[in-house]
This record gives sequence, structure tokens and C-alpha cells, in this order.
Amino acid sequence: MKNFVEELKWRGMIYSIMPGTEEQLMKELCSAYVGIDPTADSLHIGHLVGIMMLKHLQNCGHRPIAVVGGGTGMIGDPSMKSAERNLLDEPTLRHNQECIKKQLSRFLDFDSGEPNAAIMVNNYDWLKNFSFLDFIRDVGKYITVNYMMSKDSVKKRLNGEGREGMSFTEFSYQLVQAYDFYYLYTHENCKLQMGGSDQWGNITTGTELIRRKAGGEAFAMTCPLITKADGGKFGKTEKGNVWLDAAYTSPYSFYQFWLNVSDKDAEKYVKIFTMLSREEIDEAIKEHSMAPEKRVLQKILAREITVMVHGVSEYENAVTASGMLFGKSTSQILRKLDERTFLSVFEGVPQFQLDKSKLGAGILEMLAVETSVFPSKGECRKMIQANGLSINKDKYTDVNGILDSSFLINGKYILVQKGRKNYFILKFI
Repeated sequence: MKNFVEELKWRGMIYSIMPGTEEQLMKELCSAYVGIDPTADSLHIGHLVGIMMLKHLQNCGHRPIAVVGGGTGMIGDPSMKSAERNLLDEPTLRHNQECIKKQLSRFLDFDSGEPNAAIMVNNYDWLKNFSFLDFIRDVGKYITVNYMMSKDSVKKRLNGEGREGMSFTEFSYQLVQAYDFYYLYTHENCKLQMGGSDQWGNITTGTELIRRKAGGEAFAMTCPLITKADGGKFGKTEKGNVWLDAAYTSPYSFYQFWLNVSDKDAEKYVKIFTMLSREEIDEAIKEHSMAPEKRVLQKILAREITVMVHGVSEYENAVTASGMLFGKSTSQILRKLDERTFLSVFEGVPQFQLDKSKLGAGILEMLAVETSVFPSKGECRKMIQANGLSINKDKYTDVNGILDSSFLINGKYILVQKGRKNYFILKFI
């Protein structure tokens, strides 16, 4: 059995840890859980640290439990600064749960039948029939208000951080989360809960409930909240979250996110978001330091995490697509891109929408009259004669040529490149 705590320590993935945790994990096979909010049908990269903790846990011989917070997801968490969450209906909740499990299956083994095979549970299943009277009798009496008020997350909200006051719903959150830990302790022999550093108060309330109600011993471990070297919020782009579902964030855009992180962040992230060994990472950092302009660390990071989330094929497509804007590419490579990747690569490029009846028009007519790629036919002619026009990444040299259906990519697009950097898309419908 590998030392799980030691593995996380060198990777920079431990913020707080309860005394005795490492000894417990080295003594026997243990079950540990991480909670996941099911308010969307996809995880985003903000979830990845917790997922990687579970992956390392399983890799070290222990059993991961992914807890979908169907019940707690319906109320606000005082450790967050957001408004209270909206109620999910059960069909939506179950749909989200299945989508999340499918994504987790790329990281965790659920099906091997081994003693440390992962399981997924939903706290809605044990909370939905819990009456208020039962809850305050069986849970509430074990944790004092004084204890709850001492938590930093509660203090901050009561002091007016984020917004005024704190509702009873939010105040009760730590009791509900504590009961989750107690339930898993009694039903799944789960002795460890893990989460972000902002969850320490809620997690330790769970260990206290287990101690007082069951006379048992349980443990807590948190990881640092991931930050960026420039102070920006990790995982956020101009378009919002970076999702694991390809329908929300294309594999190309996902790959590009990791490829474009700073050198400092790459050195930190390659330890957290890959399964590479310490020796492999040390060697990569050394190689990167000798020639930072080659972005060795970023390429390794982007490869490892993209393959883990989307598979080898999508990773290879993303690498190919990455050469479109800046590398030497050809129409043959361009035509291999699926529509989603094509649009991701050329996101933000000006588009002109045309009827398919316009196909067959002359190049000058198409680019200077039907569209405004060029201000005039004369300008277009000059650019062609100067060898400065490319259609679908191939040089176009015939001023009397036509653009017909044979030029269409994915049955509807033609890519026009004027000079070295100016791209335009003609979309035919």
C-alpha cells in the first residue's frame, strides 16, 4: 500500500490534515469521500483537484467514494459567497448524476470488483425522507450552536462578507454535511472526508458528530484552493468555466487552456493534474528551465490532462488543430477537422453567411461584392497577384477562378486567409 499522504504532500495538494490521518491510511484499506455539486450535467476543471485526490487515493490502494450532493446542493453553503442554490427536480438530479459518473469513470475504476473499486452515492437518497423533527433530535442535539458559530465560514457570513447576514438554511448546512459523513461512516465504513480548504469547518463538524454520536474516530484532509500566478481565478475564461464535457468546452479549447498557462502555474499544475511520477516531473521541469520558449511543461501538462479527460484521439486532433493558426498547415489537414474543432480554432474570426446558390461565383465577386473581405475587386486582384491569398490554407493564384462546392469544409465553410494573419470564414447555408 503506497503512502497516500506522502504522495499528496510532494505534489502540493495538502492544505490541512487532521493528526492521525496518515497513520490510519497506512494501517488498513480505507474509504474516503469527496462531495460534488450536481447542479450541472458536467464537471468543470474546478472539480479536478478533488477528483485527482480520489484518483491518487485509489492508486494508493484505498477506496474512493464520490458523493453527489443532491440534497445539500439544494441549499446554500456558507463557505461560498454565492446566493443560495435553486431546487433541482429529481429527474434533472438523476440525469446530472449519470453524466457526472460517466466523466468520473475516466479517472476512477468503478467496475473492477476489487476491494478498492470506487462507488458513487447521492446524499439525496438518505436526506429526502429525513423529517425536520427527526433531524433536530438525531443530529442537532449533538452539535452546539457555540461550536457551529466558531467556524470561520460562519463568522465571515455573519460579519457581512459577500452580502448581509446568513439564513437559517445556510447555517444548517454544516450539520447536513456532517450527517453525510456520519451516514457514510456507519454504512460504508468511510473514515476520511476530503475537500477544498474552504470546507475544513464543515468536514471537521462531521468528525465531531461521528465522535459524539457514534463514539468513532474519523479524519479530515483539505487541499489548497487553486490559484493562478497572476491572481486571476483558476478555471475561468472570458467564456466562463472550462468544462469536461466536450459539448460545453471543445477538446481543442480544453487543450489550449492548459497549453497557455504561465511557466509558474505549469510547474504547479503538472504536479496536481497529472499522474506523472516525481522523477518524470523533476526531469520535465529541468528540461523546461533550459529552454522555456519551447513550453515543455505546458505541452506535457496539456497532453496528460487532455488524454485523461478526452482520450488520445481527441488530444491528437487538438494538437493538429493547434497548428492551424500559427504553424504550416494544409487544406488536407484542415478538412480532417470536425465542425466543432474547426469553429473552436477559428473562434472570433469574422464570418459571412451566404446562400449556397452563390457557390460558383468568381473569386473577385465572392470576396469583394458578396462579402467585404476586400473593399474592392482591384484590392482582391492585387493580393492574389502578390501571392497573398489562401483559400482553405492553400495559396490561391487564379484571379479568374471560381469558388464552388468543392471548396466546402464540413459541407458549409470556406476559410479565407488574407496576408499572414487575417482570417475570414464564408458560411454557406
